[in-house]
This record gives sequence, structure tokens and C-alpha cells, in this order.
Amino acid sequence: MNKCIAIPMENGVLCAHFGHCQYFSIATVVNNQITEIKEQTPPVHEPGVYPRWVASFGVTDVIAGGMGQKAINLFNEQNINAFVGAPIKGAKELIEDFLAEKLMLNANYCNHDDKHEHNCKH
Repeated sequence: MNKCIAIPMENGVLCAHFGHCQYFSIATVVNNQITEIKEQTPPVHEPGVYPRWVASFGVTDVIAGGMGQKAINLFNEQNINAFVGAPIKGAKELIEDFLAEKLMLNANYCNHDDKHEHNCKH
């Protein structure tokens, strides 16, 4: 199975808050094997920009830490699956866990409402 997987990164590991990442690791997966991982610097973060930008690389799946439901919906509109609540690890390890169906996800949605009862730093 061929996939293209994007992961928002900061200092070499998954960025806990999707919209504040330094770069994306974008991995090409052929026959369930990682064939390439590239780092891509995203454009300035504004609502709705990242899903379209990530889609331009042919991404099929995004692995993230915190992400709001609106962003998840925008990725889904681009035919990209969003996996939210991933642990803070390096891109290769996250992708290997994902491919082996061992990626542990927690419900870590970043909800930008007035209650703000979560640990997202923004």
C-alpha cells in the first residue's frame, strides 16, 4: 500500500500544537516501507492554509498531536486522514508505529473555545 504521511515537527519531534510547527516531515511509503522523508517548511499559519498546502504534496495521512475539529474537517475535505493525539516522538518512529498499526493515539483535540481546558500552548 502506498501512502504519503505528513507530521508537524518542532526540534526533531512531533509538535504538540499542529499550527505552531517549524516544519513538516513528509514521508513517502511504498509497499508499507518508508522510501523517503523530506522536511518542508510551511507557509505562514492561517486558518485553512495548512490542509491545502499539505495536500499539494499528495499527502494521504496526517499524524498530529493537538488539532481542532475544524482542521480535521479541512483535512478530510482534501481526502487526507487526520490521526490526532500522537505521542511526542521522531517522525520515523511515528511512521513506523503507524505502519505497524501500533501508533497509540489519545483524544488530544485542540479546541479554541472560551473554556480552554487543555494543555495546548498558544
